[in-house]
Amino acid sequence: MAFSLYDATVANYLQILGAVSNFLDKSLAHFKEKGVDPAEIVETRLFPDMLPFRFQVVSLAHHSRGAMEAARSGVFVPPSGRPDLDYAALQALVVDARNELAALTPDAVNALVGRDIVFKLGERSMPFTVEGFLMSFSLPNFFFHSTTAYDILRHKGAPLGKRDFMGRLNLKT
Repeated sequence: MAFSLYDATVANYLQILGAVSNFLDKSLAHFKEKGVDPAEIVETRLFPDMLPFRFQVVSLAHHSRGAMEAARSGVFVPPSGRPDLDYAALQALVVDARNELAALTPDAVNALVGRDIVFKLGERSMPFTVEGFLMSFSLPNFFFHSTTAYDILRHKGAPLGKRDFMGRLNLKT
């Protein structure tokens, strides 16, 4: 069996989005038990010049579901900050992203190989092939924002471990 673009991208997105969904739930239960307002968590940053937890979650959804939408349309733009999203809306965003990605078929994703995609940032445009974009830009950003969201929750005291971040492993059956 050949390793495919679907295996390298969507399978990873699904695993980590499932983990993110679970660690968001686990953290919320902890924060409620400890009397921590989820609105405080949404605005938490690890350092003053960082974007807050809310942006991290929006970005990990954008660099997974949004990246696959861009692979089909040929254009990717940065995510908006979405300052209107509370903790519950962020949880729903992750579930929605996972559900949409779960509906993609390997054939549909693998058919995108070789297509052109442009990352537009204001007046600047960066040309990629779909596979170059997903592997060198989207996946690294996805993992960065997923890790940062996890780290913010840990910083705020959520009882999470490495296994919570990794999610369901793809074990041999």
